Amino acid sequence: MSAMVGRRCLHWPAVPAPASAAQDVHLLTSAQQNAVVELLRIAPVADELARLFSDAGHQLYLVGGSVRDALLGRLAQSDLDFTTDARPDVVQRIITGWADAIWDTGIAFGTIGATRRGTTVEITTFRSDAYDRVSRNPTVAFGDTLEGDLLRRDFTINSMAVELPSRRFIDPFGGMAALAVGTLDTPAAPEESFADDPLRMLRAARFASQLGFTPAPRVREAMTAMAGELGRITPERVQAELSRLICGANPRQGIELLVDTGLAEVVLPEVPAMRMEIDEHMQHKDVYQHSLVVLEQAVEKEQPGEPDLVLRLAALLHDVGKPATRRLEADGRVSFHHHEVVGAKMVRRRLRELRYPKAVINDVAQLVGLHLRFHGYGRGEWTDSAVRRYVTDAGPLLDRLHALVRSDCTTRNRRRAAMLQRSYDSLVQRIAELREQEQLEAIRPDLDGNAIMRILGIPPGPEVGEAYRHLLALRMERGPLPPEQAEAELRLWAVEHGVDPGTAP
Repeated sequence: MSAMVGRRCLHWPAVPAPASAAQDVHLLTSAQQNAVVELLRIAPVADELARLFSDAGHQLYLVGGSVRDALLGRLAQSDLDFTTDARPDVVQRIITGWADAIWDTGIAFGTIGATRRGTTVEITTFRSDAYDRVSRNPTVAFGDTLEGDLLRRDFTINSMAVELPSRRFIDPFGGMAALAVGTLDTPAAPEESFADDPLRMLRAARFASQLGFTPAPRVREAMTAMAGELGRITPERVQAELSRLICGANPRQGIELLVDTGLAEVVLPEVPAMRMEIDEHMQHKDVYQHSLVVLEQAVEKEQPGEPDLVLRLAALLHDVGKPATRRLEADGRVSFHHHEVVGAKMVRRRLRELRYPKAVINDVAQLVGLHLRFHGYGRGEWTDSAVRRYVTDAGPLLDRLHALVRSDCTTRNRRRAAMLQRSYDSLVQRIAELREQEQLEAIRPDLDGNAIMRILGIPPGPEVGEAYRHLLALRMERGPLPPEQAEAELRLWAVEHGVDPGTAP
């Protein structure tokens, strides 16, 4: 079994139906040894903290994502999670003088944060919360046992612990076996877990994307039956999980899980709406499947570095306007006229409802609105002014637009695919040539606002902006103009619009 982590594949021994207890023990022992190796790497801070708690007569365990990531070989040295039987005020006393900084913003939930030599630690008192099952907010209650604390966690892969300082591995709910085969299961019954916190269903899809894991059948059934419960969660929390899903190593797997379980109807209803029946003449593709392929191809075309949330959202949502614009023409063809315009509006509305930052909303909507522009390029018939407009309208999104347009080619017709790529290569080459000649990114009118006011003898106001936009359009159409010609064009515009050229004071 392979588990995708980041951009690399970690191979775990498959776990068939066990033939003997010895097989299980061997598997767990091997994985535990890997975890200990990882823990040794971060031992200075963990061991120091463990001694402090032991000397104070309290238990301390490394838990949750820290243990999971250690077993996956991806534990971040700078971020560790612990749990303890000590109450928060006692935790503060224990680490005072040891930590470089302490914060108690999570103290209402039993969590104390601290840093020590660049490592961030969060130490949470054993919890045994109760939920009202109307909101997702728990009535915080501190527990007395590690097992009780682990039982309330979201998935078994996050319900493992390592006792410190002994480094004894603790796994009461089979998290190691689930990790080995890439399965997402819950420590308690999934119906109980998701009723307590419906966000866990979305988190399952996020783990499917990030780790390539698959929900256990009972988990998938509960997600499908309880999808509507996700409506209790605030948009901000939904957006945070959705963004992590989109930026995972396998976003298609996460999106498919959302759609198949019905969660997407709550989170991104525009995506399942793209599952359009292909007409009898095969005049269009399955828009949903096409969009998933475009998403995968956009991931491959990302710039090196962090995942590009804007590009990935644009790739997934670029065709959301098609269902609303689908028309059967007289000749039997299917059309989607102006679906990019409709889609851009839909994207703005949905991302706004999900509380995405304004910059993200604007960028994604702009890419969706521009993604079809290239198809008017044909065999290079665009004038230089059309190329200038393409570059100027894209602005700082030009590289992302290149990636999106190239990703949008999913035809199986190799000749057509090659033709489209050559055509886009031609456009990119023309952009490069014009950029070298004219500094396209810095295109401005040949006269700025101050010059307009001086030549026309007018004060600041709407007329200056109108004149500026007129000169910018001329600049796009004709390229750079000599100063005398630009001034003549300005004066001509002024006469045509009733703005009498005056003399500057």
